[in-house]
Amino acid sequence: MEAYHVIGLMSGTSLDGLDIAYCKFVKQKRWFFEIVHFKTVPYDALFKERLRNAHGLSSDLLDDLSLDFGVLMAQEVRRFLEENKVCQLDLIASHGHTIFHEPQKGITLQIGSPKPLFEVSKTPVVYDFRSQDVAMGGQGAPLVPLVDKMLFLSHDACLNLGGFSNVSFDVKGKRRAFDVCPVNIVLNLLCAPLGLEYDDKGKLASLGELNENLFHQLNGLDYYKKTFPKSLAWEWVDENILPLLKSSGLSVKSQMRTFVEHIAYQMSSVVRCHQMKSVVLSGGGAHHDFLLERLDHYAPGCWVKSTPLLVEAKEAMAFAFLGLLKYQGQVNVLSSVTGCSEDHSSGKMYSDSSEEG
Repeated sequence: MEAYHVIGLMSGTSLDGLDIAYCKFVKQKRWFFEIVHFKTVPYDALFKERLRNAHGLSSDLLDDLSLDFGVLMAQEVRRFLEENKVCQLDLIASHGHTIFHEPQKGITLQIGSPKPLFEVSKTPVVYDFRSQDVAMGGQGAPLVPLVDKMLFLSHDACLNLGGFSNVSFDVKGKRRAFDVCPVNIVLNLLCAPLGLEYDDKGKLASLGELNENLFHQLNGLDYYKKTFPKSLAWEWVDENILPLLKSSGLSVKSQMRTFVEHIAYQMSSVVRCHQMKSVVLSGGGAHHDFLLERLDHYAPGCWVKSTPLLVEAKEAMAFAFLGLLKYQGQVNVLSSVTGCSEDHSSGKMYSDSSEEG
């Protein structure tokens, strides 16, 4: 029996904060996992604003932000290790924070210097999970489907509701996955003028009115007609979603209401198309009760909510596992998912003999 203790770090596009998951992975005939400790550290207003506006920075200022973010992660990991009295740690796997993701242009960037993480932990750090895949012709996303395939075997599909929703499922034994549509990256942005971080359980959205014109405009966007592999990023939201919302003339609540309907329609269309009967939900959007209600309207009885811990910690746990596979030299990206030229082991390793590059 093999056993490994890994910390996974995840910072999502919705800017909820830094997720830290301390996980135990055991390999017998197959892999099993346990999320031993988990914490989300919210960003303060200033740092959140720096991350939100980072796409406009020069390369030098981006390098500065990457180092600052690495220091922030290291400080929080040190605090996390002390609070939980962690004495076994084999590896840290850091997704970092995505600033650019335009794979059709060969561009993806996740910031977060690994050096400070190594200095506080004295364990190897796996980072930069996406750039190799993009260089190999892939989308660089989504990466969690391999984790779904290896660790979640009892459901037809896994659907994560984070900044974007992404779905993962098998077709004739091959894993397929893609980003479905934006979720929290838009809903949280709509909350900002109201002085709120997010719409608690979807209460505000439920008070708005569904606008059929905006609903049909959103569903008519070209992305939804494309076949997978495909992925989404902030740049697409900024170019395609925000102009429709701004020009709608609707109240914030009605924009929310209509966008929730759009999310539910798009995700349910995937479920119906592939005749899925059991879809396990994770990510912060799984707390949005009104969205879950609309999902059940379009595809009744299909949705399985994860445990509260897994809802919050799945992505951080997933990158811990992907980092472990990289550490072992095993495949951690599937060409059937990202569209790259071949299955491969992605990510960079930073250790005492490394030169960060």
